[in-house]
Amino acid sequence: MRRTVGNHGVHGVDVGPETRCTHYDTERDVIALRFGCCGRFYPCLSCHEAVADHEPEPWPRERFDEPAVLCGVCGTELSTRAYLAADHACPDCGAAFNPGCADHYEHYFEGF
Repeated sequence: MRRTVGNHGVHGVDVGPETRCTHYDTERDVIALRFGCCGRFYPCLSCHEAVADHEPEPWPRERFDEPAVLCGVCGTELSTRAYLAADHACPDCGAAFNPGCADHYEHYFEGF
């Protein structure tokens, strides 16, 4: 399934208008992450595994200054560095991000 959020395609399973999916659906699950393998946004690793036809690869460290995180509330793209420095909230709209995502950074960002 593909949904447009902030003019960006977000792929996954039952993706909602703020990037929540069937796997993560709390009020703070409002980001999508761009994968290094395909450059597409997914709400989570499980969504990538469910709908992509290839193995997931995290966003490469040498590209941490490029947009790789999408705020599902306002559609702002954040670089990996900006996302990691944002203290679990969108710097543009203030939407709260799930701090539990940090437990899975190794799947999304190279070198974690």
